[in-house]
Amino acid sequence: MQTQALPGFRDFYPADLALRHYIFRTWRRVAARYGFEEYDGPPLEPLELYTAKSGEEIVGQLYSFTDRGGREVSLRPEMTPTLARMVAARANGLKKPIRWFSIPQLFRYERQQRGRLREHFQLNCDLIGEAGHLADAEIVALAIDAVRGFGLGPEDFRVRLSDRRLLSGLLGALGVSEAQTGTVYQVFDKLRRTPEEVSLRRLVDGGPGGHCAHEQHRRVAGQRRRQLGLRP
Repeated sequence: MQTQALPGFRDFYPADLALRHYIFRTWRRVAARYGFEEYDGPPLEPLELYTAKSGEEIVGQLYSFTDRGGREVSLRPEMTPTLARMVAARANGLKKPIRWFSIPQLFRYERQQRGRLREHFQLNCDLIGEAGHLADAEIVALAIDAVRGFGLGPEDFRVRLSDRRLLSGLLGALGVSEAQTGTVYQVFDKLRRTPEEVSLRRLVDGGPGGHCAHEQHRRVAGQRRRQLGLRP
């Protein structure tokens, strides 16, 4: 009998589970203080829920299969599509703004590495129906307080913000069409864990192409590294 968990998965012995419960209690306490209500959804969802958001390419990163009813399904890799589905199902009966949070277990069939397993838990806090920048500021404040809840202070962590509108403006100036931005965003999201030549090839094949792709990759990758505090 195999005594180890599957690659990328973990066993939670009592001491480990106690630590997990402590982390979850801290998250729940902070979220409740900001007026957020906890929700959850099924760990198994229709595959199209994720392909509609991220394209067919994401299938290779999922634990997906055909169930006995002939349905194409997948273990959830993220919580946002489930949230959107649940809100849409009761759109007329939910009072705005919606303040919901969850601590889902998520699954991704990716190459495991240090700090990145094939299953993990995370805190999701979503504020829906609140216009303006105050909603963004509230989520940032909640995230800061969640970290402070573990006894960390200003010398222990740093908040970094990004805005897709700024990136879209930069891509437009480089001649990237709106139809090509999806591929470009996917490449940028994986810059830290994908070899540079692979990223460049993807930009050439599915993005702007040629010299423009190389120049775009070089300039925006440099900007992304600076945002992440990495060396150029």
